Amino acid sequence: MIRAAAEILREYGPFPGVERVRGVSFDGRNVWFASGDRLNVLDPGSGTMVRVLDVAGHAGTAFDGRHLFQLAEDRIQKIDPATGRVLATIPAPGGGGDSGLAWAEGTLWVGQYRGRRIHQIDPATGATLRTIESNRFVTGVTWVDGELWHGTWEAEESDLRRIDPRTGEVLERLDLPSGMGVSGLESDGGDRFFCGGGSSGTVRAVRRPRRDSATGGGSRSPDNAG
Repeated sequence: MIRAAAEILREYGPFPGVERVRGVSFDGRNVWFASGDRLNVLDPGSGTMVRVLDVAGHAGTAFDGRHLFQLAEDRIQKIDPATGRVLATIPAPGGGGDSGLAWAEGTLWVGQYRGRRIHQIDPATGATLRTIESNRFVTGVTWVDGELWHGTWEAEESDLRRIDPRTGEVLERLDLPSGMGVSGLESDGGDRFFCGGGSSGTVRAVRRPRRDSATGGGSRSPDNAG
């Protein structure tokens, strides 16, 4: 396993009216983050909040290129990002104990916090397609370049982990400073992860490790895994 200290590139916030950052997503331009009773849109270049949607957001957030998916207690809501209107709802696999949420190649990936699991589910029905076990409390989840990463937060310690999507084996680990939590996770598709900071009310940008042709990523895409 590769292990290193996480490199914090930038910290955004805290923001007015935001007591806790929960789910985090990225639409190719802006960072979306849930804060309980609303979804917030952050410009990562300027660090300013550009929009707010009045929609419940209690945990993970995901974006499929057109719609947002948002964990709200025991359900996952499909949301029109232009209006905030809820278009569809499916049950969350953890029944309210879920944390992270990610979109990858036609399916949703759901982190189950205290259950220490990641579920791959059908976004239309909520049916569970696959379950991966973890040995830590799972927070945010993200896919990037065929790599599955998730955040952990337990006993005031957090890290970001790249895992084998078939077995759950930890392939790489980035340790955050003690006392710094990860409550949501999303890649920008490049060299940054955006991490929710929980009760700190902040969002942090963390450097994603570089890959080269010799080492590769070590993970396969969801459609090819297992």
